[in-house]
Amino acid sequence: MSDTNNNAAEHDNPTVTESGQSLAWNCHPANRRPWVTAGVTGFILVCAMLVYIVMDSKAFATLALVILFASLAKFYFPTRYRLDDAGITVRTSTQTLHKEWSIYRSMYPDRNGVLLSPFAEPSRLENFRGLYLMFANNGDEVVEFIKPRLGTKPATPAAKPAEESEA
Repeated sequence: MSDTNNNAAEHDNPTVTESGQSLAWNCHPANRRPWVTAGVTGFILVCAMLVYIVMDSKAFATLALVILFASLAKFYFPTRYRLDDAGITVRTSTQTLHKEWSIYRSMYPDRNGVLLSPFAEPSRLENFRGLYLMFANNGDEVVEFIKPRLGTKPATPAAKPAEESEA
């Protein structure tokens, strides 16, 4: 296939490609912020050394190292996002997640990404049921791509005046 060179370039650095009705990009926070990466790695190593000193066990120190490193896998490894008319595909180092647009009814963009929520109104469950897409210097493109695809259903105008007249 001729796409092998494009895929190799796509995996090396966060790029945005838009063709037809799809948008794809990589997000790798560890590459974007090398000083933070060095600090976090140092913190993980110090924690593992402290566990070794306190517990006097190489097994527990190794376990602490693995658990801390694994908990930050989204930081250390790239995440690949692909948005198209069929839905959203998120590929991480351990899983591939595919969701349809009809699930999501609202979105909340911020500086680093956008939270897609299955609720039409703000809810405390959004952080557990929603999907957060991280930007790679492409926030405007991602938000503009998502807007027309959200499964929002307009409220019927006759329902609200009837409720207000009863009160």
